[in-house]
Formats: sequence, C-alpha cells, structure tokens
Amino acid sequence: MSNTVSWGTEGDWKAQGDWGSTDSTGRDFSVARWQRRLDELRATHHVPGAALAILVDGKVYELASGVLHRGTGVAVTPDSVFLCGSVAKVYTATMIMRLVDQGKLDLDAPVVDVLPEFATPDEEATETITVRQLLSHTGGVTNDFNYDGGRGDNCLAEYVRAAREVALDCKPGSGTSYGGLGFVVLGRVIEVLTGKTFDEAVQDLLATPLGLDHLMTLPEQALRFRVAMSHLGEPGRYPDPAPQWDIMPRSVAPAARVISSAGDMVRFARMHLEGGRAADGTVVMSPEIVAAMQQREVDVPDKWTVSADGWGLGWTLYDWDGIKGFGHDGAAIGQYAYLRAVPEAGVAVALLTNGGGARQLYAALFRELLAELAGVQMPEPFAPADPPVQVDIAPFVGTYRRAGVVVTVSKRDDGSAHMLYEFVDEMKDMSPPLSMELTPVAETVFAASGAGPSFSEDYMPVVFATLADGTEVCYVGMRATPKQYV
Repeated sequence: MSNTVSWGTEGDWKAQGDWGSTDSTGRDFSVARWQRRLDELRATHHVPGAALAILVDGKVYELASGVLHRGTGVAVTPDSVFLCGSVAKVYTATMIMRLVDQGKLDLDAPVVDVLPEFATPDEEATETITVRQLLSHTGGVTNDFNYDGGRGDNCLAEYVRAAREVALDCKPGSGTSYGGLGFVVLGRVIEVLTGKTFDEAVQDLLATPLGLDHLMTLPEQALRFRVAMSHLGEPGRYPDPAPQWDIMPRSVAPAARVISSAGDMVRFARMHLEGGRAADGTVVMSPEIVAAMQQREVDVPDKWTVSADGWGLGWTLYDWDGIKGFGHDGAAIGQYAYLRAVPEAGVAVALLTNGGGARQLYAALFRELLAELAGVQMPEPFAPADPPVQVDIAPFVGTYRRAGVVVTVSKRDDGSAHMLYEFVDEMKDMSPPLSMELTPVAETVFAASGAGPSFSEDYMPVVFATLADGTEVCYVGMRATPKQYV
C-alpha cells in the first residue's frame, strides 16, 4: 500500500486522504507534518528539489518538494526519478546474491573462475580476489576509475578489459578500500551468468519481480518519467543546472547508476526487511541470503564518512547504540541519494536530491525521522575535537596516490596541516582540486574543512592508518590511498 501527495494550485503539497497512522503501540505518523519539515529543511540548505519516501507500519509514504530543474521550474512529484549514484551497488549486490541463492555462483570462488578476462596488474591478487571480497570492499580494487566503455551492449566487457591495467589500492584482504571498480566487475559477472546485459538484468531480476516500475539504468528509459536535473554551485546559495544531466558513462552503471523514484527505493529496501519477499508475497530471495547480506564482513577504519561501523555484502552497516541498521549513500555529480533501513522497527527511509546542501538536509531530516520512528539516535556531525587536541601532522606528511586521485598532505610554517585532493587521469574532469585545512580529532583522525556541503555536513573525515601488510594509507571517502616513497 502506498500513499502520495499531490501538487496544489497554490504551489503547496496537498495531503490526500487520512494522513495520520497509528499502530498498536501508539506510534503516530503525520505526512502533513513531515511534508512541512521537508519543505523547511530543503529551503534552509538550498536544495533545489527532493523526494522522500518512508516505510512505516507496512505502508510507503511518498513526499516531494521543490523543483526538478531550476531553469524550467518543473516541480518534483513523488513519481519523479533521480540519479542515485553509488546506491546502485546494493542493487548489483542483490542480483549477485540472487545468483548465489540459485546455486549459480560461489561467494568464495575467485572471480577469474567465472570471469577469466578479469585481471589486475598484480598476478597473485588476480588469482585470489573473490566475489565476497568485491562485495565487502576488501578486494583491494580502486573506486575512481571512470572508464567509458562506450554506449554499446559490450560496455562492461570493455571496462573490465581496461581495468586490467589499473593498480590496486591495497593487497586483497589487507584492509578495506571502497572499490567501485569491483562492482562493475560484478555487473559483468551478472551478464555472463544470465546472458543478459546489466540493464536487462536489473529489469528481470529486480524491477519486474518487485513491481518497481520507476527503477531503470538508461537515459532512454528515464525519459518516460519526470527526471531530476543535476545542479552544481557554491555552498550557501541555490546551485544552477549542471551543463549535462549525467557525465558518467554507461559502463559504470553497476557501481554508480540506477535511476529510481524514492518510493521504489524504499520498496526495494522493504524486500530486504521482509526476508526476501516482494510486496505480493513472491519469494525473491531466501531469508538466509538476505540475512547474509546484512552480516558484518569487515569493520571500517573511517566510521564517519557514511556513519558506517562495518560493511556487509553490499550494504553499509550501522550500529546506533545497539540498534542495527543497513543502507547506502550515493553521489552522481549533482544528485545525492540516501537510504537507511532499521530491521527491528520495520522502517526504511529514502531521500533523493538534485544538488545544494544535500548532506545537511539528509542529516537533519534523518536524525529526526529515525529518532521518532525507530528510536535511533544518529551520531552528531563529525567535527574537530572539543576541547581541541594537539596532534603533529609530520608523520603523515607526503604524497598519497591511487588510480584517479592524488592526495598531498603538508605541514605549514605555523604548524598547521593542509591537504590537497586532486582528481587525475580519467577522473580529472570530475571536480576541481579540493584545498582543505586539517584540524585534529584524534591521533590519526583529522577534520578537513572546505570540501563542500555535498561531500560532508561541515567537515570531511581524513583518517591515517597502517594496513595489515604494513602499507601506510590515507582514507578519504572510505578510499585507502597508499603513501608514495621516493
């Protein structure tokens, strides 16, 4: 069952029907109140448009606010679709786990057993990286390899071919490093095992059985619907429409592009909350496989970027003072998506946005929603230590490099710490260099200012660590970037 709101003639969202919902525990849900709160917070944080969906007490409520495109003024409606960035990874993970469930794939088999064309510059790593490691970001593969495999149906195969030359972030199993490249490889595994393109597999394995008619991967599919435009700009004001709707190539879809409405994203999460059953009762996945995806595979050294305590098989995992949750975040060059689910409360929340201070909107809105609906107390925003602590940056000064990114950490004459984060190679057009001041939080953790509101609430976490094999790395955005030595 789903409830939506509609656009009124006076420019306000009007509730239709009875929007109060009270269950046997006395929990009350008021769509009108949350609509007002969404409108307020969206305006406060200069987000052009947002769609919000909430699963509570077995019902999906869909809200919308603002405009899809500041140039045209077209309003966001609950059935509008947005680019969802890296939330795509949990859709890819779900399809992989459906194949595991069907006995077509072994989680602990080397990827090359299924995909002989898979390779890395490290021959030993190539022979040992498993499907499980790619799903849990422990395979050592990198994230920022934005190779364009073309628009043809062979685009994933071309990406995998090109990825053979891409250096690993770290040795497989030595640590965690967020690895989008691995999910494109998994997308190609799906193609090989199903005989379908990845885009067809999304429809056949997910959209059709789950009844998600606002889930897709291709622009030509999205144009049937009201589509959100990306917006880019400086903090503190409304951003302007981006020069392009999406600059990501078709080949990165398994890691970075699904297109969805907020309601369909929550309906996807509901299947994971209900042990693999679709809304009509159809068994899509076994309860055991669904549970396996939510089991912790690895702890994460950076517990702040996406408020993650650990990683499962595809899912980001959260522990809010003993209340467990799962979800994922996504960024798609001007569009930002956030998904959270709380199993013990049966609650899921999805927020899709098209620019501005999206991270701040998410943080404020989800803190309130999850506290009221699920008893969750989300952590306070990441920030420098209060009272301040003194940490010498000298042991961490140097250049760190991985595929697509160079990080330079320096110590200034006054003793302060600075970081320059640059996209290079195939990623060089993704963003201008980010120049950030580093303020200590703890002995190996620093708060970087100047990253922009879509990257962090106020400060970006920067974590220095030593991996199991002794490699020194700098974590930014969950990615492990190894230190370079002359």
